[in-house]
Amino acid sequence: MFVLAVPIGILVGFLLGGRIDGLGRLRIRWAGLAVAGLLGQVLVFSDAVALRAADLVPPLYVTSTVAVLVAVLVNIRVPGMALVALGAVLNLAAILANGGYMPADPGALALAGLETTGVHLNSVADAEPALKPLTDIYALPAGTPLANVFSVGDVLLGIGIAWVIAAAMRRRRSAAPEPA
Repeated sequence: MFVLAVPIGILVGFLLGGRIDGLGRLRIRWAGLAVAGLLGQVLVFSDAVALRAADLVPPLYVTSTVAVLVAVLVNIRVPGMALVALGAVLNLAAILANGGYMPADPGALALAGLETTGVHLNSVADAEPALKPLTDIYALPAGTPLANVFSVGDVLLGIGIAWVIAAAMRRRRSAAPEPA
């Protein structure tokens, strides 16, 4: 979802008359915390950690998700960021309710052509998880680009990210003061 959000946001920004240089004016506070949280998730779900230190995955996943959420909340006034925050909160609720993992519907995993047993990146196959409507119950089918499972929170995150990008592209430079 997130990989698609960036080009979609740029495309929508252009279609709405925005300019790419508007992204250069986008100021995200605490961006380092968000980047650290996202890098933490990459590390947590790498083979080095996920397969060798599985007991560390849930607390590290929750901590990294909270770090990203805090950075998002600090920027809540940025257009589209409230939707990013809502998606992140829904995902965090599902993760917390299921022991630090995002459950994935086995049927969705199969449709996406992914393993239905064990851990799949941040998802664990589970037919009856807590808060099932918030878990990875949707899939991009195998054979499509970026085939994977996703949740309603992921959809909201993706739309929110695209909105942030498109809105930033549409921002106009402040007009220079008129000469006196």
